[in-house]
Amino acid sequence: MGLLTFSINVTLDGCVDHQEGIADDETHAFFTRLMDEVGAMLWGRITYEMMESYWPAVARGDVEAPPAIREWAVKLEAKPKYVVSSTRKDFPWTNSHHIADDLRTGVQRLKDATPAGVLLGSGKLATELDRLDLIDEYKLLVHPRIAGHGPTLYQGGLSSTRRLELVSAKSLRNGAVAMHYRRAR
Repeated sequence: MGLLTFSINVTLDGCVDHQEGIADDETHAFFTRLMDEVGAMLWGRITYEMMESYWPAVARGDVEAPPAIREWAVKLEAKPKYVVSSTRKDFPWTNSHHIADDLRTGVQRLKDATPAGVLLGSGKLATELDRLDLIDEYKLLVHPRIAGHGPTLYQGGLSSTRRLELVSAKSLRNGAVAMHYRRAR
């Protein structure tokens, strides 16, 4: 069984708005490495739609992009992508699959079938999966910014506190800190 790892950009005040992070080559290289380490990506519908509106065009070369961004796009195109949605059933982007089962069953089945692990990149979906006790690790890229607005990490709340163990922390040149935590069981 593979691990489910939640990874997201977050500001010091917990904002997970994708426009508030530092989008440079170093940040993209960090997320490319994370994607290389796992067997599949997992998103909610809103994140999937945001991603599909831009990255396939970059991968095809229809959009001008620096090498690090193009590398991310090409690798993302090839990576299996799983989407949780109760409102959308059709996911035409290459290697995209719908998780149609009950959330717990569908995600557990995905973890079981993906020994290399699954990278979760949707904040709202992470809250739901954490409530179901399905997230094993957290790899947060904490940006040196205070956004002063939301959406925020775990805005919907959890029923209890999650105890985590620090695995590693690494500073990036841009001032962000890559934090890797594992659930304390």
